[in-house]
Amino acid sequence: MIRRGLIALAVAALVLVPGGQAAAQETSVLGIPCVPEEGGVSFCEGSLATRIPTWDGVPLDVDVWVPPADRKAPYPLVVGLHGFGATKFGAFENPRVAVDFARRGYLVMGYSARGQGASCGVPISRTPPGCDRGWVHLADARYEGRDTQYLAGLLVDAGLAKPGIGVTGTSYGGGQSLMLAALRNRTMLPDGRLVPWRSPKGVPMEVAAAAPRIGWSDLAYALAPTGRTLDYRPLNPYGERIGIPKQSYLEGLYLVGEGGYYAPEGADPEADVTRWKAAISAGEPYDPALAAEIRREFGRFRSAYYLQSGLPESERVAPAPTEVWNAWTDDIMPPGEALRWSNLVKSEYPDVPVGLVFGDGLAHPRGSLAAGAPLHDEQRQILFDRYLMGNEKAHPLDGVIAATQACNGDQPLGPFRTASWAAQHPGVVTVRGAAAQTFDSAGGSTENSTSTDPFAGGADACRTVGAARDPGAATYESAAAPAGGFTLIGTPTIAARLRIEGDYPQITARVWDVGPDGRQTMVQHGTYRPERSGPQVFQIHPSGWHFAEGHVAKLELLGRDFPYTQPSKGTFSITVSDLVLDLPVRQRPDGRSIERYSPPVLALTLSAAGRQRALRSKRLELRVSCPLEDCAVSAGGAVKPRGGMHRRRLASAGRALSAGRPATLEVRLSAKLRRVLRRALRLGSLPRVSVSVAARDAAGNRITRRAKLRITG
Repeated sequence: MIRRGLIALAVAALVLVPGGQAAAQETSVLGIPCVPEEGGVSFCEGSLATRIPTWDGVPLDVDVWVPPADRKAPYPLVVGLHGFGATKFGAFENPRVAVDFARRGYLVMGYSARGQGASCGVPISRTPPGCDRGWVHLADARYEGRDTQYLAGLLVDAGLAKPGIGVTGTSYGGGQSLMLAALRNRTMLPDGRLVPWRSPKGVPMEVAAAAPRIGWSDLAYALAPTGRTLDYRPLNPYGERIGIPKQSYLEGLYLVGEGGYYAPEGADPEADVTRWKAAISAGEPYDPALAAEIRREFGRFRSAYYLQSGLPESERVAPAPTEVWNAWTDDIMPPGEALRWSNLVKSEYPDVPVGLVFGDGLAHPRGSLAAGAPLHDEQRQILFDRYLMGNEKAHPLDGVIAATQACNGDQPLGPFRTASWAAQHPGVVTVRGAAAQTFDSAGGSTENSTSTDPFAGGADACRTVGAARDPGAATYESAAAPAGGFTLIGTPTIAARLRIEGDYPQITARVWDVGPDGRQTMVQHGTYRPERSGPQVFQIHPSGWHFAEGHVAKLELLGRDFPYTQPSKGTFSITVSDLVLDLPVRQRPDGRSIERYSPPVLALTLSAAGRQRALRSKRLELRVSCPLEDCAVSAGGAVKPRGGMHRRRLASAGRALSAGRPATLEVRLSAKLRRVLRRALRLGSLPRVSVSVAARDAAGNRITRRAKLRITG
């Protein structure tokens, strides 16, 4: 015993200090005792007795892995963040990953988020006074995000960690990882202000790299999508209305969270999970004030996409380099969450590396949380080696790697590596349906809806049913795939004219692969909340799928998809006409079944009367307005986030018009009008834009006619 005590004292005397002295195994870190593990790694396992009070006193249960003794401090730090309802034991895919990081020379930390596990989550851990308000804040950057920053700062102040850290996490931890990348070198205070991130002793800090897994960029959209995100534009705001809740997920997640510590209802309006859940579950009509409150809470404080919204240019910073993994089969955090983030970052900071990895593997159901993501693991290691270790020979992904989903005994195709998402799909297979079809709020086949639900449909990611036509759906089919088939890697896009009758309409869209054997396997699905009649464009979740020779792509549109989505409380019918379904594919245009892919574009079409007067006058004046809540053309010609109807006449020089070309009026728009329309397109507001045409007849009298506005994008 005396000999063992002397050895311990000798080891303690060699505690690392900033400056790179010879290292020794740690006996404790931040008061947490450490024990040796394989490969020379020291494991410091936290407990109730060694919890660390965070910045506001809430005690957190922390584990740390320290590199072998032949490494020098300070070390590059990697922080792992666990999923919702889990604990520090899920901070990484498994403990082996944390040990492997430590053996490579990384200091590694995982901890239970506030309100979960032993961080005030399980009842035995809710000790006063620290846990009195230690409830879940639902990945709030001001609380959970700041906790990560504070704990990392303690390790920097202890001389163990470098101030540029790496973060990675799954699901709940993936969303937080992306928010930390967006904050980068700033901390968000409880009042929402952003201030420089400093360790408790004042050391400047930043996130040097982030590798989120199956997380979100817009939490509200992930839980209750509006369907207004388009993968080819950089600006994709949520909108003013609550979307369509993913009911089976919301119910399941709430129950999982009850294993931790929710704030008592009414105790904390900024963390009132129970009240928010009850309001959403009640359905339409939503209380406008409460709906605005929920959008604000989820957007401003819990979504990386909006963390810099409204900041002046002088206060904005480029986010940290990121590498993001999402799976095709993930029905709550699909690849669109990563694409929304990437499009925004690349439009504002084109030099910031953003790597996107999509494929078959780790996912929420329909996928599996137990599955691996080897493509992601490899790219994450390269990212951290470059930006944390400083290995200039490591070249992180700045682009997209994608492989297809594998079903029914097929092998995945790929991986395909491109510099951009658009480069993944140079071609498009188009399905057209001009004839009108109608569906309503009653929905379609109960069997199909049950089989495609992430939970009720079973554990298999490949949901296959009979291919009989569903009488409750509007249905469209492609021609049979040609020799060699075609490979969808992109976002199925639907453009159509909708005539809506009734209240609270919603649309579920499913794409199926129909085989020659009379069976169909679901490729992908998604939801859309239309607001009014007229031409509209929307997309379902992105997908990677190979349609084999002889197989048919089938689209179904329905008004109900229970239990996956929350049914509308209204009664409605939707008539669809002039439908175009674009399936972006890997194959290049061949002049036959595959065309060149390009996103939908804006087209203006005049009524017959307006066209003839314009042809006679050789002059056009266009008046543009965006009358609804999230798009308005102000007197200065800019599009504002909200406001009533603002109209401003914008003159344009008319193109030479010919009576021989009466079908479509083409207009050379003024520079100002082009800017206005381009901005509206990026904001997803074009279905609300109205256009009036003013002309003068032969006698000089002014005649004004409202043009028909045909929106295809």
